[in-house]
Amino acid sequence: MKTIKFREYLVPLVLSGEKDCTWRLFDDKDIQVGDNVLLLNWNTKEQFGSALIVSVKEKMLKELQDSDFEGHEKFESTEKMYEEYRKYYGDKVAPESVVKIIRFTLQS
Repeated sequence: MKTIKFREYLVPLVLSGEKDCTWRLFDDKDIQVGDNVLLLNWNTKEQFGSALIVSVKEKMLKELQDSDFEGHEKFESTEKMYEEYRKYYGDKVAPESVVKIIRFTLQS
């Protein structure tokens, strides 16, 4: 089964339903609508839930609009967003990088 990992500070937001969207660059798991995925704590690797993928769209980072941030954490600025994603994906993150916007619903 496919997995999606979240940093520890995001786990409570996912569990509360406040966060129901995640962004992935360079998606090596080929996440698709209809996939059931396990949700893992990135720090501990423990499963904290499961979810159904309900929407997937792709666009370049420079094309993101306010609506793309619904259900996703906000950033202080565009540069802070790039800094954050460079921590995860390295220096290859650029305005032209394609981000996969994944919306999900928690499964009981």
